[in-house]
Amino acid sequence: MKRLVTVGDNCIDVYPALGRGFSGGNAVNVAVHSARHGMRPAYIGWVGEDAWGEQLRRELGAKGVDVSHVHGKPGSTALTFVELHGSDRVLGDYAEGVMSDFYLSEQDLAWIGQFDMVHAGIWGHVEPYLAGLKARDKIISFDFADKWDSPLWRELPPSLDYAFASAPADTPELRGRLREVTGMGAGTAIATLGAEGSLAYDGQQFYRQCALPVNIVDTMGAGDAFIAGFLYAAACGLGVKQAMEQGAAGAARTLQCQGAWD
Repeated sequence: MKRLVTVGDNCIDVYPALGRGFSGGNAVNVAVHSARHGMRPAYIGWVGEDAWGEQLRRELGAKGVDVSHVHGKPGSTALTFVELHGSDRVLGDYAEGVMSDFYLSEQDLAWIGQFDMVHAGIWGHVEPYLAGLKARDKIISFDFADKWDSPLWRELPPSLDYAFASAPADTPELRGRLREVTGMGAGTAIATLGAEGSLAYDGQQFYRQCALPVNIVDTMGAGDAFIAGFLYAAACGLGVKQAMEQGAAGAARTLQCQGAWD
C-alpha cells in the first residue's frame, strides 16, 4: 500500500454550545480517516504552544497518525467557531493563529520523500510546493472545498492527480468544470455533493456515487472522510468507482459522530 502524508491546515473546531473543541482541519481529518482504513499516515503542520496544540498532537497520535513533524510555534493554535443548526454545522469566526505563517522547511521537504502520496487543502499554504513534489513523482491530492472562484484552479491542475471540491448538485455546469480541470492536467476531478453523493470525471467518463443512508449527527468532516476513503482505495490500486464507494462509506461513518471524527 502506498504511504500518505497530509500537509497544512489544522484547527480546533470550537463548539460553544457543547463547551468543547474538536481537533480538525482538512489535512488533519484526512490523516485520521485514512488511519481508520489501515494506512499509516503522517501529518505536517504548525500548532501553537498552547493547550489546544497539545490536544491536537495528543489526539492525532492516539489515532495512529505520525505527528513527529507537527511543529510547536509561539502563539495560538488555529480556531474555528462552530454552531450546530440541527445536524448541520455553520462555521463562524476563524482565527488562523500560527498557521498564517506556515511554510515547509528543507527538513520537512526531505522527510516527505519517504511518502508516495501528498494531500493538502486550500487553506494550508502548501500550493507553492506542489509542482516540485509532483516533479519528485509524488501522487498529489488537493481539496479546493467550495472555493470555485479561487485562482488556484488556474494554477494547480497540472500538478494534481486528484482534485477534490464540493458542490451543491450535479449540474451541466459542474460537469463542464470537471472536464475543464482534467483538460488542464489534473488526473481525476471529484466533487462531493452532500446528500446527493459524489461525482467524478477521469478525463474519459463520469462516475456517480450515492450517499449512504445514515442517521446524521453532525456533517463536520464528512467531505474529508470521503477524501480519505478515496485515497485509501487509490493507494491500494483500485479504480475510481471503488474509490468513490470507499469514500461514501467513510463519510457515512463520520456523519454519525459529533465533530470531524470520533
